[in-house]
Amino acid sequence: MTDNSLPTRSNRPGTETKRKKRGVALFIRDLLVIFVVALLISFLIKTFLVRSFYIPSGSMETTLLVNDRIIVNQLEPKLIPITRGDVVVFRDPGGWLLPQAPLEQNPVVAAVDWVMAAVGLAAPDSNDHLIKRVIGLPGDHVTCCNPLGQMSVNEVPLSEPYVTLPAGETRVSQDDFDVVVPDGSLWVMGDNRYNSKDSRYNTETPGKGFVPVDNVVGRALVISWPTSRWAWLDDYPEVFQGIPTETR
Repeated sequence: MTDNSLPTRSNRPGTETKRKKRGVALFIRDLLVIFVVALLISFLIKTFLVRSFYIPSGSMETTLLVNDRIIVNQLEPKLIPITRGDVVVFRDPGGWLLPQAPLEQNPVVAAVDWVMAAVGLAAPDSNDHLIKRVIGLPGDHVTCCNPLGQMSVNEVPLSEPYVTLPAGETRVSQDDFDVVVPDGSLWVMGDNRYNSKDSRYNTETPGKGFVPVDNVVGRALVISWPTSRWAWLDDYPEVFQGIPTETR
């Protein structure tokens, strides 16, 4: 008997090829959707939650070393108040940093850096920011140094285990100072006390060495790179325990 039935759709010439092409197209589409969604989520996280910075100088040694990468919590100070001992990243209040020459890159590298920065995996603006430890909050009376070489906050002397000093040196600051932190500002210092251009040495700038709280990008939480340096960054609450909130 002769079979006069028409070929089914699955047996028509070219159907299998079309099906494969359609499968590849759907796969590529799904990959693009996943990539765009991941990029958007990363952008939102970087904008509102956390972002990465690298350390360009030795002012925070040995807590932080040059070229360490850190993760910064941007909820502080927006939603979480800053506390004494926090290591914070902040925008230049004006006059702290020397003008930076524009970085020249070829278009491909610039595009890659832009994408990496957008998702918080690179920090091309690290050189436009500073990182220091918060010592004085608004209203605090910060002085240095007492006969033991210690700094005091609201008349309470501090024993600071995070400070790096030259061999044989006991004074935690090369120069004496006596300041009261204005409202809405912070007094910040580097852990590498004899190699840090911090609040002490910016008193001739417009902000007189104080950092507006509004300039704070966030609190440094962890060293994320290199992996051999991975560590949470301590704010040493025991150092500042018992200090009155303000004296005025």
